[in-house]
Amino acid sequence: MFSLIIPVYNEEGLIVELAARSVKALESFTTNYEILFINDGSTDSTLQKLIEVRKHHSRIKIIDLSKNFGHQAAFTAGLELAMGNYVAMMDGDLQDPPELLPEMYRMIKEEGYDIVSGKRIGRKGSRLKITTNLFHFFFKKIAGIAEIENSGNFSMLNRAAVNALVQMKESIRYLPGMRSFIGFNQGHIEYVREARLEGEPKMTLGKLIVLAADAIFSFSKFPIKVCLFLGTFGTIIFFFAGLYALIDKMLGHSLFGWSSTVLSIYFLGSIQLVFLGVMGEYVYRIYKESQNRPIYLVKKFYDAETE
Repeated sequence: MFSLIIPVYNEEGLIVELAARSVKALESFTTNYEILFINDGSTDSTLQKLIEVRKHHSRIKIIDLSKNFGHQAAFTAGLELAMGNYVAMMDGDLQDPPELLPEMYRMIKEEGYDIVSGKRIGRKGSRLKITTNLFHFFFKKIAGIAEIENSGNFSMLNRAAVNALVQMKESIRYLPGMRSFIGFNQGHIEYVREARLEGEPKMTLGKLIVLAADAIFSFSKFPIKVCLFLGTFGTIIFFFAGLYALIDKMLGHSLFGWSSTVLSIYFLGSIQLVFLGVMGEYVYRIYKESQNRPIYLVKKFYDAETE
């Protein structure tokens, strides 16, 4: 069986075309498939549209989450509930074309890949194009994971890779990084990401910053290294400044004025605040993991067995 996971949040205007294109793409290479739509707490008529579409496509299943848990949690729900020997993940805004699924499937079946990711070589009409490119560039440099550069959630995995991925239970998740972490034989397919067909983009600048923080703090020691560098640099500077002041005093010269003292205090205080902020982020994430709360909660599962 083949499983396609599509999280949706307030996508009422896209559901019919999204389902039709996805079904057509899957039926071009398999007749044994399921499409898992994850309704991530939509507040519009997305769920009703999905139920209507399901009347015409019985292989569509709907996982209705109890609230909006976020994009990564919705994908996780799909990964844990998917039944297929091959599982694909795709965003629900049609910026990731389902027409690429047959080629990704061929690469896994014929070229021996365990994971095939979509690699964006361009973007059409995205307001966050520059910001998103900067995120991927800095994440590659900071985390040292070059293979996920310009790769998002759009991907296909075999069952062995899926089983490995769902074993990772952290509550703060960045699936492209986790997908890279598990290893396996990974390939990619290049494509130009389409402009959003309808509605407003769900990935705002604020959400991108939060995602960047999750990615960096989960997969990199860079923040701690910055603290170490700043602390070492500040210690060296003020050691020589203190040595200079002592020699200046011994020679009977005048010491620095009050402005230099105030600036020194501000500089040291700023470094300490940076340290506290970074340590606070790590402590907060440890606290979130120690709570061991569910990543998502299912309100209702619409499939043939429950109806």
